[in-house]
Amino acid sequence: QVQLVESGGGLVQPGGSLRLSCAASGSIFSMRAMGWYRQAPGKERELVAVITGGGSTNYANSVKGRFTISRANAKNAVFLQMNSLKPEDTAVYYCNADRWGTYYWGNGTLVTVSS
Repeated sequence: QVQLVESGGGLVQPGGSLRLSCAASGSIFSMRAMGWYRQAPGKERELVAVITGGGSTNYANSVKGRFTISRANAKNAVFLQMNSLKPEDTAVYYCNADRWGTYYWGNGTLVTVSS
């Protein structure tokens, strides 16, 4: 069992930046991939960014060029650097771990982009 705890959310003005962190209770080295998802009010949860064990990354079109996902295996942590934030980025952001078909989720951290 892997527990994931997100942090770093908050209120930020449009154009601002936030860095989300995801701390895992166990090793993430063996995970096929780690990812960030988000769910805005009234919408379905969607993929934001994913990073594989080999370091390959993939991003939703809506965040390409603005968000960067990274991982620190030694710290069992995954990060999401979010720049040039827009009001439409407002959502609860969830960390996800994919252990070769078994998925784990954190409880989420709220990001609100508003002036």
